[in-house]
Amino acid sequence: MLTFEQKLEVFKSFPELEQRNVSLGRVNFHYEGSAYDKKTVVYHLHPNGNGYVYAGHLDGYETDDKGFVNIREMAVPELRRLVRESIDALSVREEEGPSSRPGTTEAPARNAFPGGVWTNAKGEKLTLKYEDDLWYIYSGLSLEMAFETREEAGEYLAEEGFSPSKG
Repeated sequence: MLTFEQKLEVFKSFPELEQRNVSLGRVNFHYEGSAYDKKTVVYHLHPNGNGYVYAGHLDGYETDDKGFVNIREMAVPELRRLVRESIDALSVREEEGPSSRPGTTEAPARNAFPGGVWTNAKGEKLTLKYEDDLWYIYSGLSLEMAFETREEAGEYLAEEGFSPSKG
């Protein structure tokens, strides 16, 4: 199990999140850019290492009645992926994402968004675009990668140290 400090480090690595200290040494992280009333991504990270991440708009996670996943036993890659998916899902309402078009074999995930500019700590930028039923990642005008799903594209960008740019 990761320690409180290790989990805190993971959450602090997401510049979109704002740390808020709460009672009993616990910490919450809010996403002020949320398109929903829900802004809490990390809830009650406790000094004993327990805590919760919001997954109410995600499929494939066992959540409580408020949409939170217990993160007590999560490893770093799984925790990073969950937080990234949670932020992405809160970024744009479902109806604002790309819609399924005739001939599409797979509709974009319901937590998908149209893409946009992603940056890393060095200030390098990549652009994620959904076109012709694929997710494309561009560096300037040069195509870097193409993926069949938004999830694959997001995982690749996160693994390469990129996160969605604000505003």
